[in-house]
This record gives sequence, C-alpha cells and structure tokens, in this order.
Amino acid sequence: MSVPSSVSAVSPVSAVSTSSPASAAAPLPAPATPSPSAAPAPPTQADLLDFVRRSAADPELIASLPLDPEDRTWVRLEGPGGSEAWLIGWPPGTGTGWHDHAESVGAFLTASGELKEHSLAARLPADGWKTLELDGDVDRERRLPAGQGRAFGRHHVHEVLNESTDRHAISVHAYYPPLPRIRRYSRTGPVLRLEHVERPQDWQ
Repeated sequence: MSVPSSVSAVSPVSAVSTSSPASAAAPLPAPATPSPSAAPAPPTQADLLDFVRRSAADPELIASLPLDPEDRTWVRLEGPGGSEAWLIGWPPGTGTGWHDHAESVGAFLTASGELKEHSLAARLPADGWKTLELDGDVDRERRLPAGQGRAFGRHHVHEVLNESTDRHAISVHAYYPPLPRIRRYSRTGPVLRLEHVERPQDWQ
C-alpha cells in the first residue's frame, strides 16, 4: 500500500519592524511530519459476497476441493481484507445444525449442487442464556442453487443443508472479523437451546 506523501506549504514571511537587519529573517518552518496512512476499511457484507461469488466462479478452485462420500471437507482460502474464508464440500444429506457466527458478518454462495438455508429472523441475546423460546413467525427458508448466495449480519442464526440424495454440493464462505467462536444450538419446536461453543482451535 502506498503511503500518501505529505506536502507542507511554507507560510509567507510577515514584515517585521526592527532596527537590526538580521532580526528581519523569519524562522525556518518546522520539518513536515508525515501523516500516518489511514487504516484500510474492513470488508463489508457486500465485499464478502463479491469475494465468494468470484471464488465460486473459478472452476480450477472448485475442482481442487477433495470430496468425501460421507463427511464434509474444507480448504481455507485467502479472504479479502483479513477475512476468514473457506471452500466447503457437502456430501448428500449433510448439514451444519443450528449455529451462529457471534460478532462476525459473513456471506456464502453455492458453487455447485444446491444448498438450503433455514434461518431465524430474530436477533438473539449475545450471552447469558441457555434456553430461549422463540416468538412466532421467525423462521425463514431459502434454496440456494449454484450461483446463488447471501450475506448476513452479526449473530445470524441458521442451519445449512444439502438435501440431495445423490449429489455433492460445494460452497464458498467468508467472515469478518475472523470467527472468534461458533455457538451451536439444538431446537425443539420454538425452543432453542445453546449446546456448546466452538473456538478457532476446534476447526483450524
């Protein structure tokens, strides 16, 4: 990143009335202090969605992911602006279970196959609870065939599934800031229960 140069303009010398010619000289200006470079803006949800869209359109990248017939597979990618990014393979019938990404915003997009997302149109308390009864009409569902994705904000609670019986799905995901934790939930009807919290060492 280039650091912008700092240009210091020299102020004109003011006239000074004095009997000594030597004292008429103005003092030299202080050396210019370079202005610190501005920190780059963190990636937005739109930036993350653009990244996953471009990555999912790279056939060589998608083909590089090893697939397993039973378990999800993943490869870490270099996300934009210090974000955390992953290429993930989904065997038929696999899913994440209910979870959120704590304080991180994110985006994901299906590169091949089709995924389904169930999500909650509700913001959960950040901490301090184990069981929560959800209000009515908070459930949302969307199908994400190849080329379709979405961005989401902090504390977004969802589960992602590959409901195909015979075809893998592949997707690209990005989060900023890099995931500090993932909270995992179980659900029975309107009751959501916090089961456990994963830290980065659990998936890296």
